[in-house]
Amino acid sequence: MLIVIGGLPGTGKTTLARLAAARIGAVHLRIDTIEQAIVRSGLAQHPVGPTGYVIGYALAEEHLRQGLTVIAESVNPMAVTRDSWQSAGTRAAVPVVEVEVICSDPAEHRQRVTTRSIDIPDLPLPDWQQVLNRDYEPWNREHLVIDTAGQDPQQSLALLLHHLDRSGGMPTEATEA
Repeated sequence: MLIVIGGLPGTGKTTLARLAAARIGAVHLRIDTIEQAIVRSGLAQHPVGPTGYVIGYALAEEHLRQGLTVIAESVNPMAVTRDSWQSAGTRAAVPVVEVEVICSDPAEHRQRVTTRSIDIPDLPLPDWQQVLNRDYEPWNREHLVIDTAGQDPQQSLALLLHHLDRSGGMPTEATEA
């Protein structure tokens, strides 16, 4: 299965994706990691544009065809990126679950953005104003929304796993945990 996790910077996407990947034995495919590798190669500078996403779609499809569950995590700000993840899942003949991670408390969200640390060397992190000004199209189809405001990461993980289990999309590794 392909689990697509999107949302603005600082909402908790990476934390949720890492926890879920560890719990269900999935591949965590992070677009920030791909984009920073492209920049380190000298082939591009930030912002990289669609290149990181295009590589991500190809890697996701490759892993899915090998029978692996993939958690693709990125801001995923536009309908075209969401459609492309859907297409990768369709081409690999696997179910796709879309998850939007939000932080509905602006003060908490701002604190997260302004106090988080860099976990990918030299990755430029947006400041609060850049997060507020970011182009982010509304989701135009049914998807799971996980609001991380006021809860710890394990609570967000429990919501995601509950949804996957309820929808019948839970990979077998997760039911054993």
